[in-house]
Amino acid sequence: MIAELFLPWPDKRLSPNARVHWSSLARAKKAAKRTAYYMTLEAGIGRIDADSLSVKYSFFPPDRRARDADNMLSSCKAYQDGIAAAIGIDDSKFQITIAPRGPVERAGMVKVELEWAE
Repeated sequence: MIAELFLPWPDKRLSPNARVHWSSLARAKKAAKRTAYYMTLEAGIGRIDADSLSVKYSFFPPDRRARDADNMLSSCKAYQDGIAAAIGIDDSKFQITIAPRGPVERAGMVKVELEWAE
């Protein structure tokens, strides 16, 4: 099966290059995890009974600034944790791929495609 969801562009505090106070970072991670959890459920994706999951990220940045693919993926770690909690599969079982960068979107977004065998 295949499911997709659209998440907001990650908070800049979640970037591995950001130098922020630990409490500010913790708040940003908690908010991102909660957002991903509820948006996964809103997309109609509930518990998944699978041994592994293919996860494909597509990034639609808010501007034309150059961004590192691995930094964009690292910024989405809290999203990944929220998705894992919503579907009941530990994120260590995710097989992650990154799609080519999409066009610029006004506020930016991250498209997440989940694929699994039932």
